Amino acid sequence: MASPAPNAGEIFDLQRIRRLAKLMNDQDLSEIDLQQDGARLRLRRGHAVSVPAVSVAAPAPVSGAGAAAPAAPTAADDAHVALVTSPMVGTFYTASSPESPAFAKVGDHVNAETIVCIVEAMKVFNEIPAGVAGRVIAVLVENGDPVEYGQPLFKIDTRG
Repeated sequence: MASPAPNAGEIFDLQRIRRLAKLMNDQDLSEIDLQQDGARLRLRRGHAVSVPAVSVAAPAPVSGAGAAAPAAPTAADDAHVALVTSPMVGTFYTASSPESPAFAKVGDHVNAETIVCIVEAMKVFNEIPAGVAGRVIAVLVENGDPVEYGQPLFKIDTRG
């Protein structure tokens, strides 16, 4: 006899999400999308220039719910300074491995597609593009630090 389907609260159970993430890895899946009783759980991964995202949308509207978009630069105090913000909650990494050089450091020139960091969420490493062309003038987070949705990661001078 088949086990009963989980209720909407169980779709967000951490153990279930971990099993799904492992299944994605083991089966080399790029996306899992579950919908039940108005609740939705979508896990995505990949290596495209656009940010592969791990997204959990709750049934009630929540700021930041849904698929994460590429890190959108937002206006800072100076009109020529853009902030690159985290599109998700996770762990910030400046490089793909401890031995690798940083994707972007102060003084580097970047374009909108340049990967400036990685945010790890549920064992999926999400490449974060600059989203704007210019020169990196500040890295606002330390390597290995946890980050929140919308948290500023870099300041970029758009004058180059």
